[in-house]
Amino acid sequence: MQNESTTLSYLPVGIFGGVMGLSGLSVAWKLAHQHFGAPLWISQAIGLAAVAAFVALVIAYGIKAWSGWETVRAEFNHPIASNLFGTPMISLLLLPFVLVDYSLALARLSWLLGAIGMTALAWTIVMRWMTVRLAAPQVAPAWIVPVVGMLDVPLAVPLLQWDGLHGVMVFGLAVGLFFAVPLFTLIFQRLVLEEPLAPPMQPSLLVMVAPFAVGFTAYVTTTGGIDLFAQILYMLMVFVLAVLLGRLRHLPHCSPFRVSWWAASFPLAASAGAAIRYAGQASSPVTDGIALVVLAIASLTILIFLAQTLAGVFKGQLKALA
Repeated sequence: MQNESTTLSYLPVGIFGGVMGLSGLSVAWKLAHQHFGAPLWISQAIGLAAVAAFVALVIAYGIKAWSGWETVRAEFNHPIASNLFGTPMISLLLLPFVLVDYSLALARLSWLLGAIGMTALAWTIVMRWMTVRLAAPQVAPAWIVPVVGMLDVPLAVPLLQWDGLHGVMVFGLAVGLFFAVPLFTLIFQRLVLEEPLAPPMQPSLLVMVAPFAVGFTAYVTTTGGIDLFAQILYMLMVFVLAVLLGRLRHLPHCSPFRVSWWAASFPLAASAGAAIRYAGQASSPVTDGIALVVLAIASLTILIFLAQTLAGVFKGQLKALA
């Protein structure tokens, strides 16, 4: 019988959320460089960390799949965990922001694999929702990832220097925004009417910010400007983020760190990027202040998550954190 620690059977696919958070934070700091004059090396260093994390996790999860495919299959059939298979796909859609500075071909390949994988996963999950009866307690913020994650498809397209992809951008934007409405409603209803989420899952509540933060950036990227609808998405992002940050302030006192906390990283980073992008178009002390505060919160949160995760890895405690 194989040692469980060597097969990495305990490694959740949702740990790729860390790559999403680092990639999103790299983009946010690049925008901060353009708008506030922040040092560019910060964005570059975070971006390289995202690439390194992605490579390491692909190898680790590949070992898990090779040594125990049934474990992966069980994870994919789980009503909540299956949605987190969108995290490696979204990572592939975000990494081109980093890779394009080193290799356009590699950036294009990453985006292409991510776009195909994200679309296939969204189709699979929606088909499952329509054919398998699920219970209300199984509704979780993670449901947003595989379908609303289509909003990540347009983000890096302008960097790829590929003609003829505007329709693909509109497709990702349309699917992501359309499904964001019922999914947000379902999750909000579950939070109001069912038992509260377990403490280790509380950070995943911040995923509810993603439809507005990523939706804003995807919409602006696709249309090329900030109009009334984009402003509405930005305002909703600020409001929902303020509500959820208030909910999470007691979390460090009620639950030890888990890798599932990385679910909070990308929504925070995406919110920081959206806030800085909005401040760049509607610059004022208020919008600049919001952008700086959100960037600081996202940076500090991801730094803490990274430190806790690396400490767990070096101490051989990754299984406990997972």
